[in-house]
Amino acid sequence: MALIIDESTVRHVAQLARLAITDAEAALYAKQLSDILGYVAQLNEVSTDGVPPLDHPQAVANVLRDDEPRTGWTTEQALHNAPRSSRDCFQVPKVLDKEGA
Repeated sequence: MALIIDESTVRHVAQLARLAITDAEAALYAKQLSDILGYVAQLNEVSTDGVPPLDHPQAVANVLRDDEPRTGWTTEQALHNAPRSSRDCFQVPKVLDKEGA
């Protein structure tokens, strides 16, 4: 048997969530929530004995390339388009002063 959600329960949950709802919305949500719980009750009646858990409806495998080492950028290449650099590093504006650090 499905649990019936009434309008007073919907209003109570809305108040807890700090949501303002109208009387028409409370009636609509009460019906929708009761319908959802009815569907869940129907699902609970289905026997799932012997059914393996399903994590995806299709057989899926990650397609990854082999991790092969390769040469990276040189420091000069990495800093080539940097607006400012200093001693082989990116130079950025300060975001903290001494008192905030």
